[in-house]
Amino acid sequence: MTVFNHTSVSHTVFYLMGIPGLEDQHVWISIPFFISYVIALLGNSLLVFIILTKRSLHEPMDLFLCMLSGADLVLSTCTVPQALAIFWFNAREISLDCCITQLFFIHSTFISESGILLVMAFNHYIAIFYPLRYTTILTHTLIGKIGVTIFLRSYGTISPIIFLLKRLTFCKSNIFPTTVCEHIAVAKFSCDDIQVNFWYGFFVLLSTVTLDVVLIFVSYMLILSAVFRIPSRDARHKTLNTCGSHVCVIILFYGRGIFSAFTPRFIRDQVSQVLCQKKI
Repeated sequence: MTVFNHTSVSHTVFYLMGIPGLEDQHVWISIPFFISYVIALLGNSLLVFIILTKRSLHEPMDLFLCMLSGADLVLSTCTVPQALAIFWFNAREISLDCCITQLFFIHSTFISESGILLVMAFNHYIAIFYPLRYTTILTHTLIGKIGVTIFLRSYGTISPIIFLLKRLTFCKSNIFPTTVCEHIAVAKFSCDDIQVNFWYGFFVLLSTVTLDVVLIFVSYMLILSAVFRIPSRDARHKTLNTCGSHVCVIILFYGRGIFSAFTPRFIRDQVSQVLCQKKI
């Protein structure tokens, strides 16, 4: 099938290239994707099931962990199966509506996970600074409200992107050099002015993920200052170990997000060469 990169008619179908230049290795590349997805699917599902069914695990940190696992299930399911379909079956075609739906859930779930990580940092802050009031502050009612607020924030901030994209006419290239759809990447295929898309995307980034990172950093600076004032060495070590696992999760989560955001920039030059030589 031949895909024309430029046309006067608005595209309703797009093509995901996967990893340009490495098409012959797609099957091998799919192996770690598949293994990591199965592990994430089974691990997160088991974790959610155990926490929800064991009343003894209905502590605040356990419930936040359950939310994080649930959100990670959604995020991985929105991305990995699509990539595997490209690697295994060369299923690169995706409609505009499916593309917008995918990017909606990817962006909103990413913001949800970011919000949950922020709340988990606040949980550590409360546990260290207000240990005697911990259970009275973080009640099940408050945790439920926090969960609803996190998801309302994520879906509320991403929902306008649907309308910002649906108003556009897509008459440039309809080929993505990645395995998933993303807001600005889709908008750049439009012949219309996308300044509103760019600035709204920038606003969402600053008001959600960037703000979360700043607040997490401030929380842990305050936590560290309090930990190093603890006279007992064993108590300091135990507290640092408890927070250390969460910090590792934060680094991996935001590191993965940064990698996903900047990878297409590095392969853009290679894509132009591939498109000149191959037809999908």
